[in-house]
Amino acid sequence: MPIESTDIEYRLSGGAANTDPAAALGGAMSTAGGGLITSAALNNLFDDVSGDEGAAGSIEYRCIYILNAHATLTLSNTKLWIQAVSPSPDSVVALALAGEGLNGTAEAVADEGTPPDGETFSSPANKAAGLNLGDLDAGEYYPVWVRRVISESASAYNSDGATLRVEGDTPA
Repeated sequence: MPIESTDIEYRLSGGAANTDPAAALGGAMSTAGGGLITSAALNNLFDDVSGDEGAAGSIEYRCIYILNAHATLTLSNTKLWIQAVSPSPDSVVALALAGEGLNGTAEAVADEGTPPDGETFSSPANKAAGLNLGDLDAGEYYPVWVRRVISESASAYNSDGATLRVEGDTPA
């Protein structure tokens, strides 16, 4: 049976027991049930932007892991990109592969405003431009940093966010 979309998991960082997106600041991958990032859930990675944050502008970081949770199959030529960008003109999301690489433990940062050391961020908008995670054997994972930039004097926007997409090849 080929790898299904449900076999590709997005997991919080912040330690094995972490279930709080605000604490996903690097460190070990969460293996707790609540550490699984579910799709279409508001605030599943970043919190709401307060009026003060919108006025001043802000840059925040989160670290997640992309996990091949299939029991036996490899996800080959794995790519990560931003499938749907933020609809707000005052919000931009960018991604960076953690320098620790495949099955590595991402560095931990002091707080959500501290960038990871030496990572290069981009906003790939399709698979061809996507970040290359390589081959993920069954049970393997890759740490990824997500950066959200809110412009100074940002206007209020309900349900703002971006959608990430992972895709690769799998045996039929």
